[in-house]
Amino acid sequence: MAQKPLLSPEQRDEAAHKIREWLSTEQDLELGRLPGEMLVEFIEQHMGRLYYNQGLRDAETLIRAKVEDVADALYGMER
Repeated sequence: MAQKPLLSPEQRDEAAHKIREWLSTEQDLELGRLPGEMLVEFIEQHMGRLYYNQGLRDAETLIRAKVEDVADALYGMER
């Protein structure tokens, strides 16, 4: 079963443009639109989950800290 894309079509276009631009200016390598889009698709399919999962872990850490702050505040309000 195919994975649902992580990026919207607009985000994928922007990412492909940025990759092509970076390759051109930093690596002196010209990449056409289709190969740029294919590279974004490859990155999304094979590496996107790594960034996505790290984002989830970061969010979980932040939420746990906030919940602990609320619990401490509630404990301080006890009579």
